[in-house]
Amino acid sequence: MKMSDELSRKNFKEKLDNQYSWPSLYMFKFIVPKGKEGKVLHLFPYNEVTTKESKNGNYISVTAKVMMGSSDDIIKIYEQAYKIEGVISL
Repeated sequence: MKMSDELSRKNFKEKLDNQYSWPSLYMFKFIVPKGKEGKVLHLFPYNEVTTKESKNGNYISVTAKVMMGSSDDIIKIYEQAYKIEGVISL
């Protein structure tokens, strides 16, 4: 889901607000080409993050569990992540 579309952003925000009570623990999961994982890790400088290399070593999965204050905070992380070349969010 790209956050560039305002309707998609609004729908995602509504889903988050219906599913979570803020603040809440939220799990981010990304897959990124090997060598770009540092850019994703930079999004979570103060949080515990786990990484796992793909079977062939071409990709790295990044999982971060983060206490988030609002749906807007989550959307900001995704918007930053989408600027990273090759990133996929799960």
